[in-house]
Amino acid sequence: MRRFGLIGRPLGHSASAAYFTEKFGREGMADCAYALYELAAIEELPRLRERTPELEGFNVTIPYKREVMRYLDDLSFDARMIGAVNCVRREADGRLTGHNTDIAGLRAALDELLGAEQPEQALVLGTGGASQAVQYALAERNIPFALVSRDASKGDYTYDNLPCETVERSLLIVNATPVGTYPAVDEAPRMPYAYVTPAHRLLDLVYNPPLTQFLDYGRQRGARVMNGERMFREQADAAWKIWNS
Repeated sequence: MRRFGLIGRPLGHSASAAYFTEKFGREGMADCAYALYELAAIEELPRLRERTPELEGFNVTIPYKREVMRYLDDLSFDARMIGAVNCVRREADGRLTGHNTDIAGLRAALDELLGAEQPEQALVLGTGGASQAVQYALAERNIPFALVSRDASKGDYTYDNLPCETVERSLLIVNATPVGTYPAVDEAPRMPYAYVTPAHRLLDLVYNPPLTQFLDYGRQRGARVMNGERMFREQADAAWKIWNS
């Protein structure tokens, strides 16, 4: 049996197992299985590998996209440049190579959301591993951005000192935090939504629920909004290609 999976914490919101299980069934791959491996700490990864020696590859989600890197033997170019990993492949010799397929998902999502538009400025909420991929994707498009973080040392602003004018000028706003993810569906990143306009584009990397409070607030202000479903599917398909390359 070829085994794959997802590590992270918590995983109750994840659609990865359902997505791959449906894929395996649809394509008649009875020898493949995908499971969720919720790890209380990244230090549990070696024990997981010992218990599941047939694990050929796994995805990585919050909060381990950076922490997992110290357990890897090599990194792809994108993973090295981004500084975060969301896909790991076990090589034939047992070594682990880290990849970042979030970037493939982000490219597709931004293409769909923005089309030919080129915002003069973007605002990225969050500074974790997912945010690093967002920053990389924006830099590829030459879109300047500012970062909002709970930690003043990691961002340009905190949620407590985010200027209204910055929100108003940032016509692309990306939520790269888990805030609003199921089951905490009533939560949203703290920002002055009154300064969101119909010219704004809001992208939420969260896909469960499909319409987060963040996106709903933007929609109420007339903004074009997009959830993380497109990104999720694109990054999952990119991971499958890596595992089978």
